[in-house]
Amino acid sequence: MKGFLYILLCAEGSFYTGSTNDLERRLEEHQNGEGANHTRKRLPVELVYTEEFDRIDEAYYRERQIHGWSREKKIVLIEGRNEDLPGLAKRKKKKR
Repeated sequence: MKGFLYILLCAEGSFYTGSTNDLERRLEEHQNGEGANHTRKRLPVELVYTEEFDRIDEAYYRERQIHGWSREKKIVLIEGRNEDLPGLAKRKKKKR
């Protein structure tokens, strides 16, 4: 079953990242206030990015990955500036 990773831009400027096997239905749910708590309080939402996968579990894995990203890194992804993504990776602090 195909899966989709998606990023929504909420009315107040935040991003919501999700995954689904039916993108059209899920977007309708978000717009109707039937989606996640985050989007219910921040309507309307706009679809700004998608990725399609062969399986839903791959889309879910990608969703979990992007959840940990900074806002700046998400913007770079949305804008398609993939060459800039590695430079935005989190660097672990060295223990002294």
